[in-house]
Amino acid sequence: TLIIKILYFFGFFLYSDKDTDPTTLLLSLINANKLSSSNPIIFVIYLLLLYYLLLSTDNASSGLNIIPFKEITRYPLDSIQFFYNVIGNIVLFLPFGFFISNFIKAKKTHQVLIVSTLISLTAELIQFKIGRAFDIDDIILNVIGAILGFICYKGIINIRRKLPSILKNNIFYNLLAIIVLIVMILLFGNIWGLN
Repeated sequence: TLIIKILYFFGFFLYSDKDTDPTTLLLSLINANKLSSSNPIIFVIYLLLLYYLLLSTDNASSGLNIIPFKEITRYPLDSIQFFYNVIGNIVLFLPFGFFISNFIKAKKTHQVLIVSTLISLTAELIQFKIGRAFDIDDIILNVIGAILGFICYKGIINIRRKLPSILKNNIFYNLLAIIVLIVMILLFGNIWGLN
């Protein structure tokens, strides 16, 4: 299923060299068994951005942090580093929580919790393998973001039931997802190396 495909996508990178093309990995993910959702293209774009952001070695530090909340509490709440590190890691996985909830039709939080923990842990292990930092706080923040994405998904599903039929069209949600991706890039693009 989709979860296995995503793990395969990130896991494939663990056993390939650093120069593996993300497009090749995504094509293998998609062709393994076609994605079945109303937003597969947006999800693929998001995965490409996620792949680039999590696995790029530009401006990366190395190290190992296995002490929960060590890096989260390192920066003052009103600092730009707190915004980029803490809020950025949460926002980074918010769309993941939304997309995964949509694909697996999640009804309970634990479903998204398990998937997002596995994906974030896999990404951190890959980062460590390529010489970047492994940070347990990133996993915690990514999971929080995914759970917030699940909450958004549940909220939109509940609101969608009450909307007129024109707003129930998937085009509306595709546009909404594109707007969210653009806002993420505008807000965090500099720190993520996209601008």
